[in-house]
Amino acid sequence: MTNEICKLQPECIWKNFYALTQVPRPSGHLDKIQKFLLDFAAEAGVEAFKDPAGNIVMRKPASPGMENRKGVILQAHMDMVPQKTPESTHNFETDPIEPWIDGEWIKAKGTTLGADDGLGVAAIMAIMEDKTLCHGPVEALITADEETGMYGANDLPEGELSGDILLNLDSETWGKFVIGSAGGIDVTATLDYKEVETDTDDAAVKVTLKGLRGGHSGLEIHEGRGNANKLMVRFVREAMQTCEARLATWHGGNMRNAIPFKAETVLTLPKENVGALKELVEDWKQDFVDEYKGIESGIEFFAEDVETPKTEVPVEIQDNLIDAIYGCHNGVVRMIPAYPDVVETSSNLAIIDIEGGNAAIKVLARSSRESTKDYVATMLESCFSMAGMKVEFSGSYGGWDPNPDSEILHLLLKVYKELNGEDGIIQVDHAGLECSVILGKYPHLDVVSLGPTLRSPHTTTERALIATAAPFWALLKKTLEEIPAK
Repeated sequence: MTNEICKLQPECIWKNFYALTQVPRPSGHLDKIQKFLLDFAAEAGVEAFKDPAGNIVMRKPASPGMENRKGVILQAHMDMVPQKTPESTHNFETDPIEPWIDGEWIKAKGTTLGADDGLGVAAIMAIMEDKTLCHGPVEALITADEETGMYGANDLPEGELSGDILLNLDSETWGKFVIGSAGGIDVTATLDYKEVETDTDDAAVKVTLKGLRGGHSGLEIHEGRGNANKLMVRFVREAMQTCEARLATWHGGNMRNAIPFKAETVLTLPKENVGALKELVEDWKQDFVDEYKGIESGIEFFAEDVETPKTEVPVEIQDNLIDAIYGCHNGVVRMIPAYPDVVETSSNLAIIDIEGGNAAIKVLARSSRESTKDYVATMLESCFSMAGMKVEFSGSYGGWDPNPDSEILHLLLKVYKELNGEDGIIQVDHAGLECSVILGKYPHLDVVSLGPTLRSPHTTTERALIATAAPFWALLKKTLEEIPAK
């Protein structure tokens, strides 16, 4: 299977992508991929270094006679979202991804594929090593930890880059050219509490919700997919009201920018109410299946007896937390008035961890408008503050304002039509892109984002459409040839 992927067309893209899948690169653990990229650059004979933010920068001089062309910065991120199926034993810090060909798609066995943004990095590698290409000065910016907070872009030193044009290679639909994206902010609510002893006569049940599709909280937030935390709270609230259940622990979601597909709670309750609680689980499972028919097809919701924990959440704290989770907005807040098919503002109730005297809830709020980003962040703060939680904001980044008059956009559209016989599509994304952050440091840049087709990034069903890699590569090559003079 390895040879099959490496022989796909264009080979320069797929062999580099396969090589990337063999290097562990989850966000926060980038030593191996940074060394891999520096070693690659040395072998390719191009200048490269790791900057203070952990980004890898490469520089390739212009082809003879093209020194006067505008400089192009090719940008992608090196890290990947580490998600795996419940049965997978994959260790993202040590194990290679196992990609395979499934018809017209590349997928991974039991994990995220890392095509977000491995295909962008692979294209950069292909350009850096190809001695036959014609182009002006080219720089590569391969950023660190994009998926966890755009830390590499946020800490990018000013004055490090000298290009005039930025081509971000992190978009996920071939033929669409992104000229704007949403900003975002992480909202984290925490509460320390003193656990109380569980009634020694009580039983305990672990309730698990899994099998949801999950997905990218920017690209797929408008599709109405189930959020495991929001579904679980509906059941837990009724279990407390009708079965005298108490909350011992809650763990749901694991990535700030992924719609949570799994949540687990441990509830304590009088032994004589265990049967009623299990019946309640079955009732809610049927409700969830009915509500999400046509959207979710693999919902699993079940209860199992577990050893009774010695401690649990105090009832007054428990009630406040459940109220806050129940009241927390999740999903679309509003669409862009000028682009009614594009989400303007949303929030994703991403992660809940309650155990051992500490409760932590993490939400990623997104908006392409700063005023509504502030609004949704304050709305979330108000919700959790009423529960007595401490609320902190972090990782804020602004939106990327569209520039429909962009010179590089019109060049890309011209070349795209020449190569493909159809018009490209101009798009504004709700997903956050590093373009806005980089523009904050290099405001003169002319920026467009593009890429081959990916589906379901940030999930274990992530896949890359093989047929889109070749036209993507052809567009990059011809565009670099036609970059105008300064």
